[in-house]
Amino acid sequence: MATISPVALHELLQDKTFQNVIDVRTPVEFAEVHVDSAKNVPLDSLKPDELHDTHRLSIEKPIYILCRSGQRATKAADQLAKAGYPNSIVVEGGTLAWIAAGLPVNRGKTKVIGLERQVRIAAGTLVLSGVLLSYFVNPAFIWLSGFVGAGLIFAGITDWCGMGLLLAKAPWNQKA
Repeated sequence: MATISPVALHELLQDKTFQNVIDVRTPVEFAEVHVDSAKNVPLDSLKPDELHDTHRLSIEKPIYILCRSGQRATKAADQLAKAGYPNSIVVEGGTLAWIAAGLPVNRGKTKVIGLERQVRIAAGTLVLSGVLLSYFVNPAFIWLSGFVGAGLIFAGITDWCGMGLLLAKAPWNQKA
């Protein structure tokens, strides 16, 4: 899979006719901060066959993909490659690297909690709840903590997080 640095992409974007940049974060994350020329196409609703019609992206030109740090962009690039987009390029380090390089971004007025932090908060809450419920209510509730722990191990091994996908669809992550 091809990658590009944020600085190199910024230089390419100086040509105003070039607009094949997508950001696959949730609409709320995108509204908080994003690269000016990027179009928001959340990973959980990415449909490669609709990119040309819906977002006016050209299959002939490279499609540069951003997310927060690069993980979701990598998944999107894999989806696009399987759908016949040969020039899907991941921006190294995502929006965080773009900001760290001092490149211009559009910032919204509200601060949001990123999807990765939401997963950690939800997982921690479920584990703590399972422990407390198993102590105070019924010992069988310890399985809740075990289930969440197994899910985190699975997510770490496979790089697929069901909790993250569910949280991405939550109402507070859909409003821009």
